[in-house]
Amino acid sequence: MNMHRNFGWKRCAGVAALLTALAAVPLAAHSQNVMNNLLNSLGGGLGSAITGGKAAPAAQGDDLISLLTQSLNNIDEPKEIEIGRQLAALLLGAKPAHPDMALQRYVNRLGRWISLQSPRPGLPWTFVVLDDAGYNAFAAPGGYVFVTKGLIDRCADESELAGILAHEITHVTAKHHLQAIRQSAMAGVGTQLLASQIRTSNVAGQLVKDQLLSLFRTVYTKGLSQSDEFEADRSGVAMAAKAGFDPYGLVSVLQQLRTVTPDNPMFTLTMSTHPAAQARLDYLEQSMGRQLDGLGGSRATIAQRLGGGGGGGAPAAPAPANRPAPAAKKAG
Repeated sequence: MNMHRNFGWKRCAGVAALLTALAAVPLAAHSQNVMNNLLNSLGGGLGSAITGGKAAPAAQGDDLISLLTQSLNNIDEPKEIEIGRQLAALLLGAKPAHPDMALQRYVNRLGRWISLQSPRPGLPWTFVVLDDAGYNAFAAPGGYVFVTKGLIDRCADESELAGILAHEITHVTAKHHLQAIRQSAMAGVGTQLLASQIRTSNVAGQLVKDQLLSLFRTVYTKGLSQSDEFEADRSGVAMAAKAGFDPYGLVSVLQQLRTVTPDNPMFTLTMSTHPAAQARLDYLEQSMGRQLDGLGGSRATIAQRLGGGGGGGAPAAPAPANRPAPAAKKAG
């Protein structure tokens, strides 16, 4: 896989036109309601501010423990979605959603279009931009994907954001977090015992909630396995290309991450929970070869997409820019 971008590629005009048309269509009512409920459960109240609806009910610790400690074979899709919803509410309560609803709608349209190319297009995919200056993206089971405003601000063009979203979508479709969280939950015997008392003791209920938060925080700050991250990179590149985006968007992101200094606080969590950027680039080159060299795709900037008018619509995809990309030299 040649890590230089080939600027002689032709755009996939049909797919870019479809993406533009999709961006002009209002969010489906179901997906909008899921997003509103999630925003409300995060404490931001943004969902009710838009629709006038009621906030989602608070997560119940005993229900979540019961779901997490089941055999993975017994966790069907509805249960997986419920685990993700409750996890998002518990883990991200301190991270408010960004108030720019045009940006929220744009990222949802972009993410949902990419998710249609995934093995699980029928999940109630929900994409949320967090009001956080740090550089991070992560996912929860069942179709919940989060990106920080700081990450979006550092994306040079739409293909880079598409590559990141496709990476996170792969974590969901492959159930990477679900497996990691379940393994941790199964090891938490004390938490399971406390969960059985939650309906009779408010103190026990608070302890369960605290231990759940600790459990989830551990999983997300420790990160997934190296093999999970490599799989998400490989599948994410292919998914972004299938969705009509420049497949080298994620490669460009990794090239930028390779230059980040270890003491940069904006990148601390991302750098500590993922393999080294150079190792990820090497893996992509070994696994993909030159399979994507003949493909092209949309490289509109995010500002251009958001500049299409009120509500986060998108203008026609522009011609590829002549922005050179750095070569993927070996570190050191």
